[in-house]
Amino acid sequence: MLLDCSNNNSKSQFYTSDNGDSIIYYGFIEQENPNAPKFQFEEISHNFGEIMQGKQRNYTFFFKNVGKETLIIYNVETSCGCTTSIYSKEPIKSGENGEIAVIFDTKHKIGEISTSILVTANTYPGQIMLTLSANVVKP
Repeated sequence: MLLDCSNNNSKSQFYTSDNGDSIIYYGFIEQENPNAPKFQFEEISHNFGEIMQGKQRNYTFFFKNVGKETLIIYNVETSCGCTTSIYSKEPIKSGENGEIAVIFDTKHKIGEISTSILVTANTYPGQIMLTLSANVVKP
């Protein structure tokens, strides 16, 4: 669960994630900084098309840090257990590339499926949503 504890009188946001055992602090994001790190994704959504139920599909979201400061990904959270992610954990300097690889498992899915991947980083705004979709059919 992602919580947004915004102060309605400012642009400051405090992002936390409740993983069941503890609350993890991700960062305090001040108003927009013109030098801040910035994601530039090749694409933010991907449609696998038709997939046979029980199959897994891999996809990689590629991005570049087009900001002036170093980009740090704090967390990548998927909307369901059918999707797992592997992401760049090292800081990404200005002008460098990174990636978020995802595995989509259709084992218990059928029909039109859409899942989201929430990326939290030291960017402004502090989060970006990526999406995967597919039409899962019976074998």
